[in-house]
Amino acid sequence: MRIIGMISGTSLDAIDVAAADVQLDGAVIRMSPLGHAERPWPGSTRARLLAALPPAPVSMGEVCRLDVEVGEAFAEAAAWADRELAHGRAELVASHGQNVFHWVEAGRARGTLQLGQPACIAERTLLPVISDFRASDIAAGGQGAPLASTLDALWLADPAGAKRAALNLGGIANVTVVGRFGEPVLAFDTGPANCLMDLEAARLTGGTQPADLDGRIAAAGRVRQDLLTRLLTEPYYALPPPKSTGRELFAEGYLARFADGLPELTGPDTMATLAELTAATVAEACLGAGVSGVIASGGGVRNPVLMAALRRRLAPATLETAEILGLPSAGKEAYLFALLGFLTWNGLPGVVPGATGSRTPRILGRISPGPRPLRLPDPAPAPERLLIVPLR
Repeated sequence: MRIIGMISGTSLDAIDVAAADVQLDGAVIRMSPLGHAERPWPGSTRARLLAALPPAPVSMGEVCRLDVEVGEAFAEAAAWADRELAHGRAELVASHGQNVFHWVEAGRARGTLQLGQPACIAERTLLPVISDFRASDIAAGGQGAPLASTLDALWLADPAGAKRAALNLGGIANVTVVGRFGEPVLAFDTGPANCLMDLEAARLTGGTQPADLDGRIAAAGRVRQDLLTRLLTEPYYALPPPKSTGRELFAEGYLARFADGLPELTGPDTMATLAELTAATVAEACLGAGVSGVIASGGGVRNPVLMAALRRRLAPATLETAEILGLPSAGKEAYLFALLGFLTWNGLPGVVPGATGSRTPRILGRISPGPRPLRLPDPAPAPERLLIVPLR
């Protein structure tokens, strides 16, 4: 199938979209990436989404309006991707949408909400759309995250059993620890990646800069050990996996609670400390799992201060980016949803054993048919590997 995958991550920096040819060949899924892009949010949609995130109060009317407007923005991105990346031959759209709330209570995920009305996408593209990927896993007792573990387990499994971790540095950092083919994986959110740094960048620049571009602010500062020590007392880090978190915890005002009473902090020192916090919590999770190498992706790989801190803290484990194994760092999550859409369409579970804590891996998502009747194939045999195949 030729599939379009889409997601807007926790940082809300853009709509990530990718197109891929995906084929099941015996026990191997072959994915040929066709291209990916970051499509900008239209008008005031991003600002209104940020204003609606916890702990801000928001009306149901605004939730309804945002659901439709996000759906229309994703519909535009999908239509562009079909035309420019899939050459008008896309057969399916898999849309994660925009996560706005992840309900975790006493360590258990109870619910999740992603906006982006799939009917808008189906109407614009005239293609079936799979959406709402997390809810089935949560209903089955899982965390609903990190769903990247599905791609990671098939992509990184090693016949010799060497342990590697796939690391995603979005708004939240998540890792998947993968060993031998067929073994259960360990997957969980480690804590913040860019979300606290993004909030600080917006504060320091009056909202004109949504992120610490190229790590320039952090590079001008030094790590404040007193602040870092306080930040590392966050109880979430001590919870056993599987576990998940989001901007509900690492939200506006979070940093101020830990900085209260400390000697004056400069913006660059604060940013350098937040980068070190991400590196410290990621490294503790990876080294504690005994990995020999880490494959990173997501927006955080563009921050040289964060990557340098990770290399220092992860040693002797190696740190590489996803390009070394054929996937673009910036487009990996969009390709993930193309893969998850393919699995759902073929009647296959979208979560691998051990990844999210669900009792039994479930088929993920719900299908919006589009204008034509659905004809789903018979369930396919479970795959064992994902092979990235460059197009010739």
